[in-house]
Amino acid sequence: MDTITILRLTRDPIDLNALQRAVTTPRDGAVVIFTGTVRGQTGAHQTSWLAYEAYEAMALEKLRQVAEELRARFPLVHGLALVQRIGEMEVGEPTVAVVVAAAHRGDGAFEAARYGIDRLKQIVPVWKREVRPDGSTWVEGDYFPTPHDKAR
Repeated sequence: MDTITILRLTRDPIDLNALQRAVTTPRDGAVVIFTGTVRGQTGAHQTSWLAYEAYEAMALEKLRQVAEELRARFPLVHGLALVQRIGEMEVGEPTVAVVVAAAHRGDGAFEAARYGIDRLKQIVPVWKREVRPDGSTWVEGDYFPTPHDKAR
């Protein structure tokens, strides 16, 4: 059985339609797309724009690890894309996309997309700087790596 895997860091806008077409095989009738976008408001704070930076070589290796984990857990997934933008993004722009294609929605497509974004956020070395009208701040996550997260 052929599968499609797309792993990418990009400075270009994410084209969700192109990603859907790229990961959908003739066997697929279910495609789940998760996108994270730049929020203009977080709690009481207004966001002007975001800047993402990555340790690119390691980020690509960790995207590969997420894809391998996802495929092991969800063997009925045929197509998969994990795409993370880097650089500056305006409010409303997609910053990350996880696209999963399977024959049917009950073949783990929803669960695989959720797993993909959760693991990407946990282990892919990407850092976010939030720029506000009153200054900027680096946003820290709350996940602490485990031995399972280390390179293989």
